[in-house]
Amino acid sequence: MPDALITISINAHDISVAHGVTVAAAIAMAGNTITRRSVSGAARAPLCGMGICQECRVTIDGRAHQISCQTLCADGMHVVTGATA
Repeated sequence: MPDALITISINAHDISVAHGVTVAAAIAMAGNTITRRSVSGAARAPLCGMGICQECRVTIDGRAHQISCQTLCADGMHVVTGATA
């Protein structure tokens, strides 16, 4: 069903998005722009939108360093960003 929404968890908060939405877009839709922290603790956010800069890396379903701008949301997915670090 193309019109059906799927639900993912971002930092333990549920958000519903349409099929075909990237994890980076879902993070932005949830009102967050920070995806990770640099080694010095500086906030980072998606820059290129095509996986080259890797600033959008997040943990997805327990797998660290996943490129969120190139990963499509899947129902029940758990995403953890560096926003709370």
